Amino acid sequence: MSQPTVVLLHGVGLDHTMWEPTAELLSDRFTVLTPDLPGHGTRPPVRDGVTLADLADGVADEIPPNSHLVGFSLGALVAQHLALHRPGLAATLTLVSSVCTRTAEERASVLDRLRAAEADFPASVAASLKRWYDGTDVGPGQVARTEATLLANDIGSFLACYRVFATADACLAPHLAAIGTRALAVTGENDPGSTPDMTRRLAAALPDCRAVVVPQARHMLPVERPAAFVDCLTTFIGECADV
Repeated sequence: MSQPTVVLLHGVGLDHTMWEPTAELLSDRFTVLTPDLPGHGTRPPVRDGVTLADLADGVADEIPPNSHLVGFSLGALVAQHLALHRPGLAATLTLVSSVCTRTAEERASVLDRLRAAEADFPASVAASLKRWYDGTDVGPGQVARTEATLLANDIGSFLACYRVFATADACLAPHLAAIGTRALAVTGENDPGSTPDMTRRLAAALPDCRAVVVPQARHMLPVERPAAFVDCLTTFIGECADV
């Protein structure tokens, strides 16, 4: 009997390598796929004006039907779009460190970060690393790997994808009630951008979703606390399989 498939979609400016700690813990029970989103990793840069639909369409063919679809940050927005427009791809939907219906203050904050990246990309990378990893026990080697991945981006392509990340939750919001896939929304207690309040907002907007907040974790939950994240994910998938 073949193993069930888990598909892991990374965040903006990152690539499939962010999932290595998670994939290692899942590989004995699942077939694990970690595709790069358009404009990231092994993929060519994207054009200015790229949309969430473009990013989702650009990865959809790499996702087998009836997969357990997991999206992190921008990847969570892509996963929501796929669940809406490609029914049958997702057996379950896990949305990690996802934004949802940003308030005016939250939108202003993310647009400030976009403008900062436009003005000084290396400084914005340093600020992201500080926001994601300060106060955690993630080792300097992993922080350096994340930094190298971010700095390797084509800057124009990164900015185009970041603009999607900064705005697409508003486009998704009116349609979330149409996502019937059983879902889990999970974030870190200390995530300053994809906050616990956003995760609860997302769980309330989806018809069949629970919210989980992992104590004392920040934005890079799958990297910082892979065992805790995998425990949440596999418990959820197991409960769905038992229904």
